[in-house]
Amino acid sequence: MLNDNRQQYVIQSNDPKGDEGFGKFFGVVILFVFFLGCVQVALETVTSWYRDTVVWLNDTATYLAGFWPF
Repeated sequence: MLNDNRQQYVIQSNDPKGDEGFGKFFGVVILFVFFLGCVQVALETVTSWYRDTVVWLNDTATYLAGFWPF
């Protein structure tokens, strides 16, 4: 076989701008996921506060209605 003695070369191209662009893109993706997590926590907090406030107002109204003379 004639091809057994051929030399194989590994060509490596250094692309610092491409690597920098990929790093920035990956950083933006990580920050976006972190932002979505913060939005989710804030939404769950506000929703639970709203539900607790409605329950408290309902209980307060029921308690005060117990004093109604009719």
